[in-house]
Amino acid sequence: MGTDDTKNGWNEYSRLVLAELEKINKKIEENTQDINELRQDLTKLESIKNEMSEVKGWKKEVDEVVSPTQMKELSKEVDELKTFKTKSTTIWVVVQIVFGILATLFGWYLKASS
Repeated sequence: MGTDDTKNGWNEYSRLVLAELEKINKKIEENTQDINELRQDLTKLESIKNEMSEVKGWKKEVDEVVSPTQMKELSKEVDELKTFKTKSTTIWVVVQIVFGILATLFGWYLKASS
């Protein structure tokens, strides 16, 4: 009977050890998955960091050519030129229509007076 108790105690203990090992294995798998996700996030962050470096380099090059204030003024001038273009085109069309109407009326007048 003494050996049966020892075997039963060992069986119980081995089951407990096996259950703990399974828990530890599960935790290790979860940690491995978390580490892989962190690596992916780090890769994304590295990509963003590289893009930011490129943008900073581009900004530095642009700042060497034109300052932000100058760029704002230039944008304002372009908007004013667009407005002027629209107004001048509209005026040109109206003048052409008026001259067309006047030429037609003058032609009718000449026919009527002859």
